[in-house]
Amino acid sequence: MELLITIIVTFFAGMGAGLGTGFAGMSAAAVISPMLITFLGMDAYMAVGIALSSDVLASAVSAYTYGKNKNLDIKNGLIMMASVLVFTVFGSYIASLVPPATMGNFSVFMTLLLGIKFIVKPVMTTKEAMQNVSARKRALQSIVCGVVIGFICGFVGAGGGMMMLLILTTVLGYELKTAVGTSVFIMTFTALTGAVSHFAIGGAPDWTVWLLCVVFTLLWARIAAVFANKAAPKTLNRATGIVLVILGAVILLFPG
Repeated sequence: MELLITIIVTFFAGMGAGLGTGFAGMSAAAVISPMLITFLGMDAYMAVGIALSSDVLASAVSAYTYGKNKNLDIKNGLIMMASVLVFTVFGSYIASLVPPATMGNFSVFMTLLLGIKFIVKPVMTTKEAMQNVSARKRALQSIVCGVVIGFICGFVGAGGGMMMLLILTTVLGYELKTAVGTSVFIMTFTALTGAVSHFAIGGAPDWTVWLLCVVFTLLWARIAAVFANKAAPKTLNRATGIVLVILGAVILLFPG
């Protein structure tokens, strides 16, 4: 009976995380962690570690799918990733000096708001419009945005995927598919760094839960990424928006 409950919880957690990753470049940690904590009574630190490691393969397979369809900006993605990683560490350090604020719900509200934005006001930038920005300007923007995303992620402890998608589409003017592709590419490495440090500090996870989460997240991320790359921009905006709104609502209803 206990195994059946574990399979059901991890299936739905993996489905939510996979769809969020494949459609919107969202971190699996935002979905898997609260569900493992709420329904399986798992230690929060371990739940985040399992969620991050589920993120690694799901983001990697999504990035591969987006890259194969030429919807990935590797060069600027690497520039942004470097500043994200450095400033996540800096943000974490600053957060340890500041009294704990009620910032836990930040990424959840952001998920909801971003979902509504994609439904109401779709991102309709074209690849051609993206290419009109000079390479030097794009590189500089990537550094600055990486600093902002990294600091907020480190300080708040969540919301990396959402922050990245918001900044890539609104500030950097990326077309939605390229924004998601670049976001999941960066998330592969940030999630790997996070997962390794969580398991190094917190010890080995529950291997059954870990394996189920990794497999289910990977499966749904692949399905979502394949659909997203074939969809028309308006359909993709709507699908992404609906997935984000549902995930945001579920996380609000079942806080960790």
